[in-house]
This record gives sequence, C-alpha cells and structure tokens, in this order.
Amino acid sequence: MPKIERFEHLEAWRRARELTNAVYELSQSGAFARDFSLRDQMRRAAVSIMSNIAEGFESRTIALYIDYLGRAKASCGEVRSQLYIAVDRRYISAESFEQSLRMAESTGQLIHGLIRYLVNSQAKSPVHEDRIEYACIPDVER
Repeated sequence: MPKIERFEHLEAWRRARELTNAVYELSQSGAFARDFSLRDQMRRAAVSIMSNIAEGFESRTIALYIDYLGRAKASCGEVRSQLYIAVDRRYISAESFEQSLRMAESTGQLIHGLIRYLVNSQAKSPVHEDRIEYACIPDVER
C-alpha cells in the first residue's frame, strides 16, 4: 500500500465528507430544519466522523490513530441511528433514508478496514508531514 501523506487522500475521509454534506442537505429544510435538537445532533455526529479521521491521522501514534478511528466509526453508528428517527418522523423520504444509510454504512466499513490495516501494520509511527507545504493566507506572516 502506498504511503498516504494527507488525510484528504483517505477514501474513508472523502466518504465521510460526502455523508456530512448529505446530512446537511437533508436537514436544511422543512420540519427537519425546525427540529433543532435532532438536526444539530445529526450534523455534529456527521462532522465528528470526518474530524476524528483527520485528527487521528495527524496524531502522534498508531494507537491514538486507531482510537480516533474508533470514535469516527461510532459516530457513523450515531448518524445511522438518527437517520431512522428522521425517516420515522417523516422528515426524509424512504429513498433518501436508504441512500444515506448506505453511505453511512460504507463509510463505517471503510473506517473498519483502515483500523484493521493499522492493527495489522508493522508501522511504528504515522509520520505524515515529510513533504507537505501548507498554503498561507496572503496577509498573514508565517
């Protein structure tokens, strides 16, 4: 497996990003948008998936990385559970539910595969910034 040097290159993170955008899209109108509690919790859970993948990738050790991935996978479960509430309350259609549920399940499977890879990996340290250049905001000095 080639070395991945940025979390943005991870398929699990990309899929989590798609899921997060889908959750925002689903929850931005109608009765769903007015159910502030469910809407906000579901959005936080979706954002948590991609954030924990990124935070784990940038962490100091494989053990921490795996821990963050476990949190991301748990947040996938949370989103899936909240999708059931949304469809039960008729905030989303059955079709949107099925599509979003598949997206959440596949994201969880990708995270699980990444965890399994890391557990079985002989890597000692997740060094990720060998050759990364960060763009800076023009008016801000380094």
